[in-house]
Amino acid sequence: MPFAHEEVQLRRGQRTGLPIIVAVHSTRLGAAAGGCRLWSYSDWTHGLSDALKLSEGMTWKCAAAGLSVGGGKTVIAVPEGQVLDPAGRRAALLDAGDVIASLDGRYATGPDAGTGPEDMAVIGERTEHVFCRPEEAGGSGDPSPFTALGVLASLRATCRVLNGSPDLAGRRFAVVGAGHVGERVARMIAEQGGELVVSDIAAAKASLADELGARFLPPREALVSEVDVLVPAALGGVLNRELVPRLRCAAIAGPANNQLAEREVAELLQERSILWAPDYVVNAGGVIHAIARELLGEDLAKATARVESIEQTLQDIFATAQETGTTPSAAADDLARRRVRGSEDPE
Repeated sequence: MPFAHEEVQLRRGQRTGLPIIVAVHSTRLGAAAGGCRLWSYSDWTHGLSDALKLSEGMTWKCAAAGLSVGGGKTVIAVPEGQVLDPAGRRAALLDAGDVIASLDGRYATGPDAGTGPEDMAVIGERTEHVFCRPEEAGGSGDPSPFTALGVLASLRATCRVLNGSPDLAGRRFAVVGAGHVGERVARMIAEQGGELVVSDIAAAKASLADELGARFLPPREALVSEVDVLVPAALGGVLNRELVPRLRCAAIAGPANNQLAEREVAELLQERSILWAPDYVVNAGGVIHAIARELLGEDLAKATARVESIEQTLQDIFATAQETGTTPSAAADDLARRRVRGSEDPE
């Protein structure tokens, strides 16, 4: 496998001894940006694999979104079974901040799995190259409302292809994963008049379904429920060779990362005439908003307009896929790569 990254920093944290990994995939369009993941791994090399894969994904996500930034990722690899107490967590974040500071602005970090705005404030004690700190600390705060806003824009684009109208009213949706973003998306769909199935591994989330007048199903049932649009909003890898033949949806558009268990699944979905909205386009709203506000210096109105433009980006991707006889996945990848190569103006 060719090594495509510009730079990878791997250090033993001076406070914690934990592996701190910062991968910079590309700065072709501008300084790299990407989240800080604090996660448990059975082997630290799995954290390195995550950093390499996710940093590359950030390059394509930012390029497809038209942002003049590149892709990177931080991973704090905690040994499986080790639990960080508050002091240990703070020390690990400071260790990450030191590594990020050493890159002299070539990379900035934000929240990812296992971290949030408060953690970015801690990293911000060691480097200015951080975004999504709490608003009271001078940052743009929790990105999830804007991630959800981008998902809603994606659902409008998807419904337009399915029905000739962007209206969600009367359409059936299954939101699988009612976490921070998934719950917001479910509420937005309900407000727009969509019919809902809500699903989560936590049975307590049934109360959300009751509140929204939705059906609550366990994930294994919700994934194959008969709906217009399946909305994966939990962990990645859910779309695999075993599931695709059992799907009873017309389209899939959701915020979960890395939904395809393998790239060939996009072809299987195409063969079944199931429209798949590329996940890194759908879930880019939070990243777009934070980067536009904090790294590009744009005001709230312009940053929000960028998030809303996901609808047009996805419409263009669907149209290109239709015209060229390829998958939306391939069309999105081609768009991102052309922008990184500089054949299009990223702005």
